[in-house]
Amino acid sequence: MRARSIFEEAIVQPEDSENRTVQCTCVRDGFAAVPPELRPRPKKKSSLRKVTCPGCGLVYRTNRDTDLCMECEKKNVDAS
Repeated sequence: MRARSIFEEAIVQPEDSENRTVQCTCVRDGFAAVPPELRPRPKKKSSLRKVTCPGCGLVYRTNRDTDLCMECEKKNVDAS
């Protein structure tokens, strides 16, 4: 009996495909070989949105419901 290579062992025969699924770890986790401290961190989603103030044209980021900047809101500028 001859020895099977690594590649021959990874091949799934049609009759075996129902019983097991062969999936390389690189498909599931591309950074599996990298230590956890060196893996890229997932980017956090910011709750801030980019807004242009309709009163003065200032472009800024905010999590408030109004699009007016603080200065225009103090001056009671009309948003329309």
